[in-house]
Amino acid sequence: MTVPLHIAVLDDEVDITTLLANYLKSHGYRVSQLHSGRALMELMAGDPPALVLLDLGLPGEDGFSIARQLREHWHCGLVIVTGRGDSVDKVVGLEVGADDYVTKPFDLRELLARIKAVLRRLTPGDAPAAAAAAASAPAKTTLSFAGWALDTAARRLTGPHGQDVALTTGEFDLLCAFAQHPGRVLSRDFLLEQTRGREAAPFDRTIDVQVGRLRKKLETDAEDPQIIKSVRGAGYILVPPVTAA
Repeated sequence: MTVPLHIAVLDDEVDITTLLANYLKSHGYRVSQLHSGRALMELMAGDPPALVLLDLGLPGEDGFSIARQLREHWHCGLVIVTGRGDSVDKVVGLEVGADDYVTKPFDLRELLARIKAVLRRLTPGDAPAAAAAAASAPAKTTLSFAGWALDTAARRLTGPHGQDVALTTGEFDLLCAFAQHPGRVLSRDFLLEQTRGREAAPFDRTIDVQVGRLRKKLETDAEDPQIIKSVRGAGYILVPPVTAA
């Protein structure tokens, strides 16, 4: 028997959480409805969900601060669902670690597709196609470069001193794309396709934001990157050689 994936919906509007809960339950998910950051933190401590839908406009609370706490202490999917559609808010949301950003009003089917896309990057699939992909996957799953080790099977990044470094699903997928194509200039369009597939939108700035976050985690000096360099007008390149083990 398949255990349904747990999704937490945090919004101060009961109508919104009820709508989303009913819709997600009808598609086989277990859903927790929450209306405050404190309630979310209590849930995370006792029954952490696989993914959180987070509204930024919570009365008396900073939604971005809640997003940062999630990223600092838990490994889960994070989709911001909010009425704040300003491009600055979207960039900040991605910078603090959101896997996706959806503005209200939203189409339920599109939101579900985005949720599924994030969950696919977080959890192994059990469909025949996923099984076939796993069977044909190369035996070597650890990609090493400049002292860093990226375990693609365990979705784990280890630093030069043996420290574990937390990555969002988007950051992990992006770093995988770089590590699998070292020494090649990769365009933003290519990287978007590799990390977001059909969910990518024209002029999407997600790649630039995530490259900036990766640099802060990988580089000695993020302002003078030596691992992931920009190629003006073309994209980005992972400079160090990569070995597989």
